Amino acid sequence: MAVSLSDVDDDDDFAETHDINVTPFIDVILVLLIIFMVAAPLSTVDLPIDLPTSSAMPQKKPDKPTYVSIKPDLTLAIGENPVKRTDLVGSLDAIADMSKDKYVFLRADKAVPYGELMGVMEILRSGGYSRIKLVALEAPPAAAGPAQGAAQP
Repeated sequence: MAVSLSDVDDDDDFAETHDINVTPFIDVILVLLIIFMVAAPLSTVDLPIDLPTSSAMPQKKPDKPTYVSIKPDLTLAIGENPVKRTDLVGSLDAIADMSKDKYVFLRADKAVPYGELMGVMEILRSGGYSRIKLVALEAPPAAAGPAQGAAQP
C-alpha cells in the first residue's frame, strides 16, 4: 500500500490566522493608564489651607464638587481661582454646571476667624446657595476624644 504526500498543502504556512493580536490593545491600555496617573493629581484643589480636623464620619464626595476656599489672609477662591467677596455669588452663577440646588463645599484655614467664616456663609446664603458643607480633615480615632483646646484636668 502506497501513500501519496502530494495532497499536503504547502500554503498552510501562509494561511490567515484568526487569533486576536492583543499587543496593540495592551499598548493602548498602558498609555491610558499613564495619562490617568498623570491627570489624577491635577484634578484636586491645591490651595495651601491648613484645615481643622473633625471626627465626623466622612461622606461621599460628588463627582465635580465646587470648593469655595477662605485663605489665611481672608481672600476667597473658587477652586483655585481667586475671587472678590462682592463677585462671589456672580462667579458661582457663571459656572456652567452649578445650580443653587448643588452643594457648595466651604474650606477655611484654621487661622480664619469664626466671624469671617460666617460672613462668607451669609454671602452664599443671600445669593441663594443654602446648601453648604464645611470641609475638614479627618481626625485619627485617638484624637476624637476631648475637644481640641479643652482644658485637661
